[in-house]
Amino acid sequence: MKIPFLDVYSINKEFYQDFSNDFKRVFDSGSLILSSEVEKFEDSFANYCDTKYCVGVANGLQALEITLRAWGITKDDEVIVPSNTFIATWLAISSVGAIPVPVEPHIDSFNINPDLIEEKITDRTKAIIVVHLYGSTCEMNKINEIANKYSLKILEDAAQSHGGKYQARKVGSLGDAAAFSFYPGKNLGALGDGGAITTDDEKLFKKVRLIRNYGKSENYLNNILGMNSRLDELQAAFLSTKLKKLDEINLRRRNIALRYIDELSKIKSIKIPKLNQNSFHVFHLFVIRHSQRKKFRKNLSKLGVETLIHYPIPPHLQSAFSYLNLNEGSLPISETIHKECISIPLYQTMNEEQISYVISSIDKASKNL
Repeated sequence: MKIPFLDVYSINKEFYQDFSNDFKRVFDSGSLILSSEVEKFEDSFANYCDTKYCVGVANGLQALEITLRAWGITKDDEVIVPSNTFIATWLAISSVGAIPVPVEPHIDSFNINPDLIEEKITDRTKAIIVVHLYGSTCEMNKINEIANKYSLKILEDAAQSHGGKYQARKVGSLGDAAAFSFYPGKNLGALGDGGAITTDDEKLFKKVRLIRNYGKSENYLNNILGMNSRLDELQAAFLSTKLKKLDEINLRRRNIALRYIDELSKIKSIKIPKLNQNSFHVFHLFVIRHSQRKKFRKNLSKLGVETLIHYPIPPHLQSAFSYLNLNEGSLPISETIHKECISIPLYQTMNEEQISYVISSIDKASKNL
C-alpha cells in the first residue's frame, strides 16, 4: 500500500460541483478583482473567527507583513518571534526592516514558551508574533499579560490553525490581529494562493485595506504607500464554499490525530505531540520526533508511507538570516526539533485502512533501525 503525505485531489474532489458553480457565477459576473465574492468571504470569515473585520490578501506572508506595516513597525524595531517556525514568520519582520528576536519553544508542544518572552523585551520591542504551529494554539493568557504589561501588539500567525481555539476562543481573535494563509494544503485551503487578516481594530482594518490595494482610497488617489496584495474573486468563492465544512474537516482530522496519539504512544522510540487542555488542536500537521530520523524515514518510505520534514533548517541557521549572527547552538531546543521532526500523513479523506497502515508501518519502521 502507498500512502501519500497529502492528497489534495481527494480533499477537493467532494467540492467539485460546488466549485464548478462558483466558477460559473464568478465568470458570468464579469467582476474578477475585489468584488462581491471577496466581500462575502471576508464577512463570513470574520464571523467565523468571532472578529469584527477581515481583509482578504494575496497570501499568508503578506498578511503578516501588511499588518506590521500598518502598525508602523519599521527599521530597527524589534519583534519577538518563535525560534521554531516556518521562515515566512521571520521574513515578514525583515521585510519591514525590523529585527526578529527569537524565543525558544516548549519541546513537547513546539510552540513558543511564554516564560522566556519577557527577558527578550527591550525598549525597541514593538510586537510579539505568536505562531499556532501545526494547528495547536499558544498559551495566550500568559502572552497577553506580557503584551499588556509592556504595551506590545500581538499578531497571531494563524497560517496553520484555521478553526483552532484557546479556552473556547477562536484563533484569529486571540490578539490584536491575525494573519491567515489559504495555501492549498491548509485545513482551509484555496485552489491557489490566498490569505487574510482578521482584527477587531477598526483603525487597523481601514489601513490594511488601503495597503493591500496600492494604498488608494479611490481610483488613482493614493493616500499611503501600498502594495498589490489582493485575494481574487475566484479563490474567495472557493473558500466560502469550503468554509461551510471547516468544522467538520477539523473534527475528522482531530479524530485521526487522537487515534495516532493513542496507538503511537506505545512505540517508545518516537516522541508524539502532547495536547494542551486549553487548546483545541486542529492538526494541520501531525509531527513526531525521532532521533534517527533519516533511517526511520527511509524505512517508512520502503513501506510506502510518504513523510515530510517541517522544517529541516530553523530560520536562524538559514543564510538569509546570517546577519543576525545566531550560530548553531544558540537556540538548542529549536535545533533539536528541526533535526528530529517528521510529519506523517494526516488529511481528512484518509480511510480507516490507510490510518491503520500508517500506524503499523511506523511500528515496523521503528523496530528495523
